[in-house]
Amino acid sequence: MTITIYDVAREAGVSMATVSRVVNGNPNVKPTTRKKVLDTIERLGYRPNAVARGLASKKTTTVGAIIPDISSMFFADLARGIEDIATMYKYNIILANSDRNKDKELQLINTMLEKQVDGILFMGGEITEEHIRQLTSSSVPVVLSSTYDETNTIPSVNIDNKKAAYEATKFLIEQGNNNVAFIYGHDETPISRFKFEGYKQALAEFNFTLNQDFIVNVDYSYDSGIKAVRQLLSLDRKPTCVFVASDEMALGVIHGAQDMGYRVPEDLEVFGFNNTRLATMVRPTLSTIVQPMYDIGAVSMRLLTKFMNNETVEEKKIILPHRIIERDSTKLP
Repeated sequence: MTITIYDVAREAGVSMATVSRVVNGNPNVKPTTRKKVLDTIERLGYRPNAVARGLASKKTTTVGAIIPDISSMFFADLARGIEDIATMYKYNIILANSDRNKDKELQLINTMLEKQVDGILFMGGEITEEHIRQLTSSSVPVVLSSTYDETNTIPSVNIDNKKAAYEATKFLIEQGNNNVAFIYGHDETPISRFKFEGYKQALAEFNFTLNQDFIVNVDYSYDSGIKAVRQLLSLDRKPTCVFVASDEMALGVIHGAQDMGYRVPEDLEVFGFNNTRLATMVRPTLSTIVQPMYDIGAVSMRLLTKFMNNETVEEKKIILPHRIIERDSTKLP
């Protein structure tokens, strides 16, 4: 039989309001009464009904997190940052996988609202007008995490992807590479576009002509990295290095080049993006852009708590710092 708040109140000889104050941590309860209520709760095995409490307080202390790919190391680290801060502020997370599918993303936003979450953290690809209409009409606050809204309507947490890609390409050129290839995703998201713009900016700064043969547009996967490097190494004029827009693709590039008999970095330097755990698992270890995935998740969750608690928010578009880390997949200067 389910134990109710009424049962606890009757057994402890107090009002239901007193039991509610004890359960919710209200300090206005005598210590002796609080102990009596807590002892009764433990003896009866009472568990507060979160749904009922949510209806009464108009808060469910839950947050919906919509993630493109839960199996991805990138989003796993980001989700851990979200979870740790949520726990700190006593929120529970409802995690949903969208598979980078627009219709599913829009459906999941509705599902989260139907579950009466107090806020939504959204990680996706392209933020369309439909996304913006749905998110801005939401009755709860929304924060984008590692996702760009180019209208700057919705609060977000990111790094400067264009600047990071520019610095990576510049690093490779300054290492003495005149033939820098670029492999990136064909999802047409702002993040992919910003990385391509950063690559082009660095080439232009050094007066290098953009060689379309050196640009390969594939999906963000290990197998695509293998396919892309085979295409590049089949050219008559081969690149001396490759800047790859994700670590997972970069692993495919390293292994694909090695399968073809090329040495990394002696014959081909490889530079990744994100600094996931994959970067130190591969041999040679991967030089890459350090994107603070955990911090992006943690800062996104903290920003959302500010909105949910009506705290003052001075900056709604947060850009976190990135850096370059050199490992064995690039040559020493």
